[in-house]
Amino acid sequence: MSRNSQCFFTGPQTGVPPSYEMLKEEHEVAVLGAPQTSATVTTTVVNMQPETIVPDHIVWSLFNTLFFNVCCLGFVAFIYSVKSRDRKMVRDLTGAQSYASTAKCLNIWALVLGLLIIFGVIISAITISIISVT
Repeated sequence: MSRNSQCFFTGPQTGVPPSYEMLKEEHEVAVLGAPQTSATVTTTVVNMQPETIVPDHIVWSLFNTLFFNVCCLGFVAFIYSVKSRDRKMVRDLTGAQSYASTAKCLNIWALVLGLLIIFGVIISAITISIISVT
């Protein structure tokens, strides 16, 4: 064995000033404090289900009800949108998706038929005015 030994310990007992890491650890222990008890710690785990977004198309249905209510399709779409929102509130995502898809289909039909009627009226008015002028 060699007579030269390495010093593994720092601090007041060896005559070497403590390092920054040692002072930092002592400060953290002083701030946090030592563990108070050795009793077991119980934890509670809450499993949160991810929020599945099911669009209910209620704004689109309201718009179609007010402006493109051809054969009451906009109003019926609004009813299905409200039913979809109710199903979402009770966490029935399958029922909410079913009502939402029906509302979407009715909204598409109400919009398409409403636009066709408006364009038909405009084209008819232009055609009648051109025929009456000549």
